[in-house]
Amino acid sequence: MQSTAHFQSQPSAAGLSLVELEPPGFAPLVGVSAAWRKLMSQAEMAAPQLQVASIEGEPGAGKHSLARFVVSRSLLAHSSFQRRDAREWLATEADLARLAGIIYLDRVDLLAPTGQGLLLSALKNLQDHAPGRAILFAVSHASLRQMAAQGLFTPDLAFRLTAVRFAIPPLRLRREDIAPLAQALLERICHRYQHRPVMLGPGALARLLQHSWPGNVRELASVLEAGLLEASDSVIRPEDLPLPTGKEIVAEAPQTPRPENLALDAVISHHVQYVLDLNRGNKLRAARQLGISRSTLYRILGNEGALTL
Repeated sequence: MQSTAHFQSQPSAAGLSLVELEPPGFAPLVGVSAAWRKLMSQAEMAAPQLQVASIEGEPGAGKHSLARFVVSRSLLAHSSFQRRDAREWLATEADLARLAGIIYLDRVDLLAPTGQGLLLSALKNLQDHAPGRAILFAVSHASLRQMAAQGLFTPDLAFRLTAVRFAIPPLRLRREDIAPLAQALLERICHRYQHRPVMLGPGALARLLQHSWPGNVRELASVLEAGLLEASDSVIRPEDLPLPTGKEIVAEAPQTPRPENLALDAVISHHVQYVLDLNRGNKLRAARQLGISRSTLYRILGNEGALTL
């Protein structure tokens, strides 16, 4: 039986809930965006009585980590956790009537009609029992509801699997989460390498925010690890990050709110507060990313004197 994952909740500087998964082998469940907070709220609410849920998201989005988080809040927090390919599991499972523990079925969206029928039979058997015996996660890269609407998935099975549905938004649609995620990932990477703490230097965060992240959190972790190994000191610079040089911000990405007052002082103050929020209120880190001293940062935040950079 695998060891149970442990989670910690901590408040951000803005009072938002940040949830992080331990140990470092999993993707950190960290975010400040409205979409992420909604997802975490859904997970907390559904976990205690959960039997069946779908987890949908692009590759590298953190589906396995989310499943571990939900299990830690469930009645089966200390049960065995089986992670299986849905096609292989349905072909080899000896007794579908004796489901127990946590079953994490990956790539349910690739099941052929025969496999979908087998899964539907197993699901009916599971749902005849009270919560506390087994939890089944149907994990998919695609939306099962949309597949059913297109005639690619058995509708009855899709409806049963998605009554509780956790849809992880891609990283490109929640750019507010990139900064706190990057910080959490850097802390883990440094711990794994037994390296002194590092931080993103001026321009590095902007470089991360420009990328479209097709590989989501997994790609972000890979880029940061490469950046750490390239860095010559405790600061990761833009040139240390193995990312394309062109700007890649996609059209649907949320835009940074603009201040209504376009006076220079107001624009500077607004941007400084935005960077401070991204760094969860850490003034030293925010000042370094802005390329200013802490005294200048305090002066801007306190509106004392001229806002000169």
